Amino acid sequence: MRVLFDKSAPYGLARHLEGHSVSTAEQSGWGRLENGDLLTAAEQAGYELFLTADKNLRYQQNLSSRIIAIVVLGQSPWPLVRLHIGAVVAAVNAATPGSFFEVAIPLPAKKPFLRP
Repeated sequence: MRVLFDKSAPYGLARHLEGHSVSTAEQSGWGRLENGDLLTAAEQAGYELFLTADKNLRYQQNLSSRIIAIVVLGQSPWPLVRLHIGAVVAAVNAATPGSFFEVAIPLPAKKPFLRP
């Protein structure tokens, strides 16, 4: 599957998507495109999946007519994403044309500050 990462997707994830061809929006010359135009360009170029950490994408865009599958990461910092690689890979592998899936990646719980 041809996968396009937007600027918020951690590129370290690419090496875990075996069997998929991964490019970034920047590599494709689309680094300045906004989401709607970026999705259209990706679909026209034959990309099958768009991976982003933009959780507002589904509220900002009408996705009902999209052919490209979309996977949204709940968080984008690589140290958090790498703890959930299995879930991300499963979402990418299960994606079908026009599907939308958000991978929950919670922030770590803060430890309470205890005074001596």
